[in-house]
Amino acid sequence: MTERLNRRRRNAQRPHVMFREAKNMVERSDIRVVRCGGSKINFRPPIISNDSRFVLCVSGDSVKVYSTRTEEWLHSLQGHTNQVTGIAFNPANHLQVYSCSADGTVKLWDFIDGILIKTFIIGSPLYALYVSKEHEGVIFLHLSTGTYNKNECFQLVSTQLPKSADQEVEAKELSAVSSHISPNPSCTAFGRGGEYIAFARNLQLDVYFFRKQKTYSFYLKATDKKGAKNAFTCIACNPTDDCIATGHEDGKIRLWRNFNHKKEYTYSTLHWHHNAVNTLCFTPEGTNLLSGGIESVLVKWQCGGGSKKDVLPRLGGSILHVSGSPDGQLFCVSHSDNKITVIEGNFKVSGLIQGLVTGDTVLTDLMIDPRSKALVLNGKPGHLQFYSLLRDKHLYNLDIVQQEYIYEAGLDQFEVVKAVFDVKGSWLATVEERGHESSDLEFFLKLWAFDETTQSFVLNTSISAAHTDRIISMCFSSSEETTMLVTTAEDSQFKAWCQDADADTQQDQNFWSCDFVGSYHNLKPTNCTFSADSSLLAVSFQEVVTIWSPDTWELLTTLCQPPGQIRDLCFGRLSCSKYLLGTTTKNLLCCWNLLTCALEWSTSLEVSKLQPDPLSENVAAFSYQSKHTDLFVFKPSEPLPLFTHEKVCSEKVHHAIFVPREEPLNGCDESCQWLNGSQLYFLTQNMDLLTFSMATEEDRMLSSSKRLVIDDSVAVTPFYLLLGKHRQQQKLNTPSHPAADKPQQKQGSVSIKELLHTPAHVLPAASVLCSMFVNSLLISNTGVREEMESSEQEMDCEKEEEDSEGEMETRDSQQELRAQGSVDEVTPKLSKAQERELKRVRKTDFSWMTGLIVSKP
Repeated sequence: MTERLNRRRRNAQRPHVMFREAKNMVERSDIRVVRCGGSKINFRPPIISNDSRFVLCVSGDSVKVYSTRTEEWLHSLQGHTNQVTGIAFNPANHLQVYSCSADGTVKLWDFIDGILIKTFIIGSPLYALYVSKEHEGVIFLHLSTGTYNKNECFQLVSTQLPKSADQEVEAKELSAVSSHISPNPSCTAFGRGGEYIAFARNLQLDVYFFRKQKTYSFYLKATDKKGAKNAFTCIACNPTDDCIATGHEDGKIRLWRNFNHKKEYTYSTLHWHHNAVNTLCFTPEGTNLLSGGIESVLVKWQCGGGSKKDVLPRLGGSILHVSGSPDGQLFCVSHSDNKITVIEGNFKVSGLIQGLVTGDTVLTDLMIDPRSKALVLNGKPGHLQFYSLLRDKHLYNLDIVQQEYIYEAGLDQFEVVKAVFDVKGSWLATVEERGHESSDLEFFLKLWAFDETTQSFVLNTSISAAHTDRIISMCFSSSEETTMLVTTAEDSQFKAWCQDADADTQQDQNFWSCDFVGSYHNLKPTNCTFSADSSLLAVSFQEVVTIWSPDTWELLTTLCQPPGQIRDLCFGRLSCSKYLLGTTTKNLLCCWNLLTCALEWSTSLEVSKLQPDPLSENVAAFSYQSKHTDLFVFKPSEPLPLFTHEKVCSEKVHHAIFVPREEPLNGCDESCQWLNGSQLYFLTQNMDLLTFSMATEEDRMLSSSKRLVIDDSVAVTPFYLLLGKHRQQQKLNTPSHPAADKPQQKQGSVSIKELLHTPAHVLPAASVLCSMFVNSLLISNTGVREEMESSEQEMDCEKEEEDSEGEMETRDSQQELRAQGSVDEVTPKLSKAQERELKRVRKTDFSWMTGLIVSKP
């Protein structure tokens, strides 16, 4: 007995050493942490191309290009190593765009083809970018100058971009324009003709004139007699008139004039917003002013028309930015719910570009819809969002609360806090609550059934008093045969819910009701989970784990491992199904053997998130220590980690999910095999969605992109790659049989699939496609060109001799006809040259036409 206890003690201590040694191991794998999408597209104002066909917006460390007609994401401009903080079109070329980043570089792109043209190295983190047509070759940058009185100070500088043929150029010669500006880029704007630039900070408005090299400053009082808050929040300059519009915290808009004379300035006031004005934007012709704020209402003011205005209400989240196209045909509005609304010049909504909605916090766990394979989490208030990880696109929202959300600070409204799917994706359980910060707690437990007709979830059962206190966790049974939901709450109970036919109705619809109520010594439950075959249910009560039989609701055993309350629970899978893993609040990772009902091993590790892989025995543990998060991937039966990755991110990871791959990866290194069947995604506290990618995956995508051949006149599309010029050039360089000159693509080839799935707006004009398509079908005559030229020369010589003979014969025949005096028609007779030409035409191969006839549907 003593020997057995010693062996258990050694086994329990052994993983601690192994996990500690694993952190010191050198990472030999090719796995890297990459941003997979879901970044904020509302971080900076979007910009619209000259022809209003494209919208460009900042998205993490890249710039995304969208189509305004289809709202589809076309491609990304990737190359920065940190957050992109500003974008602006090149005034000298409307097909190029500048981007600045916190990595200290400014990059120039061809945004149509997604090609990086040049990189300018500034050397300091950049926070905003401004350009002006009148200042050719000069860009203005927003820099930090350090801290003063615990506040970070910013300045505006200008730099002349050097002209060089090198790909990377240093541009570190900076000239200060203003040393004290607001950290908000919306408080800086260029004036009419680039003659001046205006800055707003706190209660001060500065206007700097470039020719005079002089600054005029104007001040407002903090409050007036009516208690208004006059601090500046945003600024915009009229492009056709000397007028500056400023927004303020009290919702007022001031229009400043005569600001080139410090003592003679005037301003008028417009007021509609009841809260702070977040953004202002003049139309290109300067006749209207657009404003937006937390009310989610876009207001269009008529300049010079007093208080005349038009409003566009209920646009979604609060408005953060407004920008317009140079031709005035479109406007783009950025919202707090990571959405861009495309609005036409007639003030009508024409499209929506929705990003991954993350907000300040994610209350639900990350989930995968078993049917659509979409990522599911909190969306806009009161909704669950379904997001495609493959396409990096928002699919749709599911309204859970089914109440109109009021965008006003301080209001206590219902919010979705819990959600879980069953194995088949036929049922969805949600919990919504409000009053969690007060004593008046209200919550609802709702069960949603998937409707095959509408292809969406429909509310089946709503329970207003599922528990007497807040629901902490819930889970569905893992079996596909029977569906059961278990909820735990702070009322020291857990409940099992099953479907039950309603005897009071004539419908064949099953509703949900409580089947069992369990508790353990009046302790508060903390978590619950089913085993892979649903034969066991584990419910943790503070420091105790209880194992129940869902068939008989018999308490089978209890497991205890003090100190600390149990936080996360998960069963092992496949060959490790006999193990149960748990984490505690005292930074312990424990593994119990369910066959022996004893602790198999434990290790001291601060685990912020424990996530099992549904397709393998692997378990991922995110550990936060020393101000960064490390990743450990291990099997419960082998506590030595299979994979470690230090410093995954600098924040705690509370949300992670394994997503099954459509096709398993093959030929991976031994340390990368845990990513063969599933891909691990995680969400940071900064709401960045990251994943782990292997170098082979990225290299394969890069090699496929390198196959694109850039042509000067025709856009590179899958249709062009299939039937374009470069295929004809390949035929000229490689001799082939005439029958093989015709490009043949087998059914189901990659190029054809890519062509069929390419959006229509990416393809070039039909006139261009038709000419390329017809030319690709014609038989190449380069192989026999020399023979034809030599034969033509011989035929020309023979033709000259025959022509001379033919002229003599013609004269003789004409004399005979005159002598006879005949007026009848003479049957034309072919010459020898014409007969040879006819024989040559008959020998020409026209077999390529049969291929066209056969290929017709």
